[in-house]
Amino acid sequence: MIHDATFGIAVLLGTGLAIAKLAQALRLPSVTGFILAGLLLGESGFGIITVDLLGNRLDHFTNIALMLIAFGIGEHVELRRLDGMRKNVAYIALMQALIGFTLVTLITLQIIWLVSDVQIITRHQLILSLLLGAISVATAPATTLHIVRELGTRGPMTSTLMAVVAVTDAIAIMTFGITVSTAHSLTGTDGLSLASLLICLYEISGSLLIGITTGLIINKVLDKLHNNGEMLTAGLALLLLCGELTRQLHLSSLLAGMMAGFVMINRSERDVRLFRIINGFEPPVYVLFFTLAGVHLDLSALKLAGWVGIAYFFARIIGKYCGTWVGAYLSGASQHIRNYLGFALIPQAGVAIGFVFMISTDPKLADWASTITPVVLAGVVLSELCGPLLVRITVEKSGEISSEEQKKQPASFITRLFTADDPHKDSPALEPWALGEMQPPTVPVGVIVVGTCHFATARALTRVATILAHHFDALPLAVRVLKKEEEKELSPEERRDLFLPESDEASQLGYPLRTELLYDKRASALIAATEAHKAKALVLGYPISRDPLKFQKILDPVSSEVHCPVIAVRFVGTMSWERILIPFIHPQELDVLLPIIEAMITSCHPKLTFQQLLFADSTRDERRAREKELESWAGSTVYDADSIRCLAEASESRLESILREARRHDLIIMTASEFKGMQRRVLGSLANVVVENCKNPVFVVYPGKAETSAQDTV
Repeated sequence: MIHDATFGIAVLLGTGLAIAKLAQALRLPSVTGFILAGLLLGESGFGIITVDLLGNRLDHFTNIALMLIAFGIGEHVELRRLDGMRKNVAYIALMQALIGFTLVTLITLQIIWLVSDVQIITRHQLILSLLLGAISVATAPATTLHIVRELGTRGPMTSTLMAVVAVTDAIAIMTFGITVSTAHSLTGTDGLSLASLLICLYEISGSLLIGITTGLIINKVLDKLHNNGEMLTAGLALLLLCGELTRQLHLSSLLAGMMAGFVMINRSERDVRLFRIINGFEPPVYVLFFTLAGVHLDLSALKLAGWVGIAYFFARIIGKYCGTWVGAYLSGASQHIRNYLGFALIPQAGVAIGFVFMISTDPKLADWASTITPVVLAGVVLSELCGPLLVRITVEKSGEISSEEQKKQPASFITRLFTADDPHKDSPALEPWALGEMQPPTVPVGVIVVGTCHFATARALTRVATILAHHFDALPLAVRVLKKEEEKELSPEERRDLFLPESDEASQLGYPLRTELLYDKRASALIAATEAHKAKALVLGYPISRDPLKFQKILDPVSSEVHCPVIAVRFVGTMSWERILIPFIHPQELDVLLPIIEAMITSCHPKLTFQQLLFADSTRDERRAREKELESWAGSTVYDADSIRCLAEASESRLESILREARRHDLIIMTASEFKGMQRRVLGSLANVVVENCKNPVFVVYPGKAETSAQDTV
């Protein structure tokens, strides 16, 4: 059990993220993982995070998160984007709220009456059903917004969904206020007076007024600010002030936050900078919000809810779906919206829990709170576990997930399970050789050694080695290393057949292939072959596996002992080099890379991008000066490239800068880390993390013993 708030935050963040990644592997939304993490940490699970800790120290994170989430929802209700959809939004929001409220009220009333012993419906049962119907209108805007952002969806379905969610929660607040006033009148303690209706009107209009004022003030302040840090500070201060003001005045912070975002996005200047800055600030707040929501969920409520809870859950789903369908039909919305949008309105969380809290703290409704709390919480538990998946299915069916985000989505667990051991699934694809046969040198000068180990990579490695051989006026030499005990097991024909892929590929390029079969440990055999033949270069391939860096155990001793460059090739997708990216940090790296780049130019005339990664605080003048130096060097040194682009980038993350630029390229060529052993374990290797994370083929160039010594001398 944790009693320290800081430790609690660390556990919530770490556990939430870990289980969210597991959920993503199963093709479930991250939100589901966050909520499951909260369930495990809370009193329904291992009891690590207690309600006392939440109530005393961590609940203010929920208030902050709700305000930021509400503000983000307002961004999606842009009237210009809703041109042609306003009718759809109005009809769908009203009909699903009306039909959902009516259906939940009638079905729960019927179930309550059936399970009771009374002969007629009582006033107590009617109030209970009305309150459940009002609570059922609410949705889960935070869940919906998080999934939309996670999948990068954009289009009519997404715009309609976000607008309907925002309008629905406004309707839910109004419906709940009117229902509570009605319940007060039915208890006999109040009449259905003008005062009770005015209180409801006060909550709605007051929330809207504060939201509009906050949006206008934020917009005015942002006009005077240009620094991202200042905008974030000012924006957060005003949003949190808005949230606290509404709380003190017993208004709706959710409605106020939505209206603030709505005002900003619909102003004529349409300043979205604060939305974008807060997007980068939100992820840890989101994790805390949803894991805390999971901690609050009590699975024992599923038992206490009984038949009323089951009726509430299914009646709400039917009401939401049917109401959405009717609204979409009446407004003439598309078939996709009509058939699928209703599923995306199933999640229910924060607003509904807030309504339950208000009922439990209302002395006039205390008699109903003991029944409503487990029923609604049971519905929240079930809807938050299955609802996010339904939202994801909805946006997937609409086809509005961006192609870039679709590529990021992991394959399903089942798919990966049954393909994990397929030896051919990741075999590197080679573009057909369309340049004709190359002319081998009349008098070869040395060899390019290619160490082949697996048939899957033999052809691709041989092509690389042959192209290098053509540039260096050498011949390719294929070396295979077997265990010593296998020396007597292979027949001469079997030994010859081992090199069939290499021989076939070299002959297609017009080159003869020399071969050598060695029986020893792989590293020592490769070193011996390279040194014995005085090779111009050694070409090796990373294993095609989920952990290619296991190959480092061979690369390190080989690159440290041989006197020629070592090119380690990481195969991903199709091997091509029409567009080559050359990222580097120090200009001296280009001296190591230049021979390999020239060899690639020899085989075709690629487009080259030289990307120098500068310090993050580099000024614009420094970047421009470095780009001019690069252009001058490239113009005088690199010949026959189709085009050359020089880019000097102030990089906040070197890996992300490379990965972002790599999307527009076929191949990456970069130098290996200069660190070895423990130094590399502590300080890392940029080349290694690129090999691990990049979706492009990568050439990692080790300079070799002689060049390394020369660099050290300099």
